[in-house]
Amino acid sequence: MRRLNAMILALAALAAGPVVAGAQSADLIVMADRVWTGDPDRPWAEGVAVRGDRIVAVGSRAEVMALRSDGTRVIENPGRFMTPGFIDNHTHFQSAGALLLGANLLDVADEAGLVQRVREARDRLPAGSWIVDGQWGAYESWAQNATGREQEASPATSPFDPDRTMIDSITPDVPALLNKWDRSAYLANGRALALAGADCSWDGVECEAATPTGRLTPQAAARVRRVMPQKSLEQRLTESKAALEHLAELGVTTIHDNTGPEQMQVFTILRDAGQLTTRVYARPTLDKYDELAAAGITHGFGDEYLRIGGLKGFVDGIMGNSSAHFYEPYLTTGVRGSWRTMMTEPPGMLPLLLGADSAGHWPQVHAIGDEAIDTLLDMYEHVIRTNGPKERRFRVIHTQVIRNADVAHRMARMGIIAEVQPYHAIDDMRWMEERIGPARSRWAYAFRTLDEAGVTLSFGSDWPGTNAAWYTADALTGMYAAVTRQTLDGNPTGGWFPEERVDLETALRAYTVNNAWVAGEESDKGSLAPGKLADLVVVDRDIFRIPPSQLKDADVLLTIVGGRIVWDASARPRT
Repeated sequence: MRRLNAMILALAALAAGPVVAGAQSADLIVMADRVWTGDPDRPWAEGVAVRGDRIVAVGSRAEVMALRSDGTRVIENPGRFMTPGFIDNHTHFQSAGALLLGANLLDVADEAGLVQRVREARDRLPAGSWIVDGQWGAYESWAQNATGREQEASPATSPFDPDRTMIDSITPDVPALLNKWDRSAYLANGRALALAGADCSWDGVECEAATPTGRLTPQAAARVRRVMPQKSLEQRLTESKAALEHLAELGVTTIHDNTGPEQMQVFTILRDAGQLTTRVYARPTLDKYDELAAAGITHGFGDEYLRIGGLKGFVDGIMGNSSAHFYEPYLTTGVRGSWRTMMTEPPGMLPLLLGADSAGHWPQVHAIGDEAIDTLLDMYEHVIRTNGPKERRFRVIHTQVIRNADVAHRMARMGIIAEVQPYHAIDDMRWMEERIGPARSRWAYAFRTLDEAGVTLSFGSDWPGTNAAWYTADALTGMYAAVTRQTLDGNPTGGWFPEERVDLETALRAYTVNNAWVAGEESDKGSLAPGKLADLVVVDRDIFRIPPSQLKDADVLLTIVGGRIVWDASARPRT
C-alpha cells in the first residue's frame, strides 16, 4: 500500500492537457520523399510543419513551406520515408533497462559469450551494483532463427553449465548472481558467495575439493539474494536512460508499459527533468483498481508524457515454459497449462474485472492458450452484460492461440481488442509445433483471421521478452514478422502458416493509428494531422516500395517527440 501511495502522490503532480498552438508560422518543418500520415482524409503527403509540440500542417511541399519564417528550422530528407511515431502496445521497460545495462545472457551458451557479457555489464553498472539474472541458455535447445520443422535442436547431452572460475577473475570486487533461463540453475561468483557467507556447509552449494564451484540450487540462490542491497535510484535512472535511448533509436515514441510503483517514480523524475523522451501509458495491475479509484485516479489520468492506462491482469502462463492454458494437453508435458493467481486466489478474476470496469478502468488481460482466451471472453461478456453499456476498450493481451476463426468473430462482435506482438510468431515457432502440434499451431498468432473478422489489431513487442525468449522493440522488425512470418534469415519459405500474414499497411496501422485508439489517445497521436502531437519518424527507405524481406533492415534516421528531436542518426550513429 505504501508503494502504491507513493505512485499516487507522484501522479497527483501531473499537469493538465495541452493547448493547440497557433499556425501563423512553424518552428520546424520536416520533409521527406513520401509521408504516410495514417489520416484517411489525406493518407499521403510530402512534409509536416510543427509549432511548439503540435503539428500545424501536413501536405505538399508548397503547403508546409508556406508556414516557413526566418526562425523556422527545415530538415530535408531526400529519398526518405516519414511515418507517425511508432507506438508499442506492450513493454516491460524496467526489465529492458536492467538487461541493457546489466548482463543479457539469453542467447549465451558458452564460456566466451558469458565472459564477454559479464565484462560489459561490469563496466556499465554504477559502483556498488550486483550483476544479476541474465537468463543464460534460452536459445540453447532451439537456436535463434529455427523454425521448429527441421529438428534443429542442439545436442542435449552437454548443456552449458558454467562455474565461477569463468568469471571470478573479471569480477573480483563486483558480486554476481546469474541464473539459467528456466531458473533451474544459478551461478554466484566468489564475491557474491563471500558477501553471503555461503560455503560448503550450505544445502544447495555445489563444492569440489571443499571449495564452492559457484553453482547453486534455487533455494541456495535465494539465501544469497537476501544480502543483495536494493537497487539504488541512481542505477534505476541509469537503466531507464539507456532504455529510453534505445527506444528513440528505434522510432518508438509511446510505450504501453507494465509499470510498477518504483518505475513510476523514475518516470516522474525523468519527466520533470525533461528527460522522458518516450511517452508512457503506464499499466498497473488489475488488483490495484480499488486503491486507484479511492484516490480519484481513473483511466487516462495524467499528462501527455505520463498517464495511467489500462489495468493489467493475468489468466494463464506463457508458451515459453509450457504454462499457457489449453483445452488439450501439451504433447511434450501431458498437462494443459496453469492458471495465474488472479484466477485461483480471492477475490478471483471476475470480481476484479467487474470492480475495475465499474470504477472507470479498462482491463487489459493476459491470455495465451485457447481455453484461457475463451475463459477471458466469457468473463468480459459477463462484465459488459452486468455493468451495462459504456465506453470500453478491453484487450486480450497476447491472444496467442485462438481455438478457431469463431473466436475472432466473437471478439469482433464484443468489440474486444487483440493486443498482439508479431515477433512472438517468428521466435516461438522454433518449439510451437513440437509442443501443441500443427493443428493448434495453425491458429497461433492468427493476425489475418483476427483482422478479417473485424477485430482491432494492436501491435507491439513484449520487449525485452520473457525468461525464455528475447524480443526486440524494433517496430520495423515487428512489421517484418507480421508481413512475412519468417525468421530473420528468411525461413520457412513462404512463411509459417502464411495464410495468417497481413499486408504492410495493416501492420503499420497496428503500430500507429490503432495503438493510439486502443489507449483512448486518438485525438492526440497515431496519425499526422494538424492539431496532433508532433511525434514522427523518418526511415532510411520507403517501406512500401521495398521487398517485405527488407523491412527488418530499414533504419530510423530521425525520431521527433513533441517537436523535439530525440534521435538523429547523423549526429549519433546507431550502436
